[in-house]
Amino acid sequence: MDDQLGGLKLEYHCGMEGAEDAVRNAQLVDARARNISHNVRCTECGSQSIEDSQADIAILLRKLIRDEIRAGKSDKAIYKKLEDDFGATVLYAPKFDLQTAALWLSPIIAVAGGGIWAYNMYRQNSNVHIMALNLVRGVPLIPKEKQTMIDLLTPPRRERNPLSSWWQKWLGQ
Repeated sequence: MDDQLGGLKLEYHCGMEGAEDAVRNAQLVDARARNISHNVRCTECGSQSIEDSQADIAILLRKLIRDEIRAGKSDKAIYKKLEDDFGATVLYAPKFDLQTAALWLSPIIAVAGGGIWAYNMYRQNSNVHIMALNLVRGVPLIPKEKQTMIDLLTPPRRERNPLSSWWQKWLGQ
């Protein structure tokens, strides 16, 4: 009798392991599908991922992705299939090629340009301070430094017109 119960316990335990594996596999498929779906743009909405969209095409694409995962395809193969079927714009992170080079390189160029501009402004301002300190200390300036100081310290010439620009426009002058 005890042997019969032991056999039943073993069968029940093996059945539980199979069910746990099925649940674990379903969770894995679901997690991979969500990850892929977050990186794919809805072709109908355009501004949402297919994970967030409730459009019919988004629902079909989510089902397609899950079917491809269950068929054993890799994430890369699924992205390639979606790109082949719907074009490069369906992916939120397009690959680097000649057409997308400006998209990928523009942040780097903007940061480098901003850094160069900031460095030049810092250098220009620091040089003015150094020249001013040299004047206070009595250190003679070279002619280029003298001209720079004169240009910076001389107020710009403006012709004084008694009428403001608004009045000039209104009176047609």
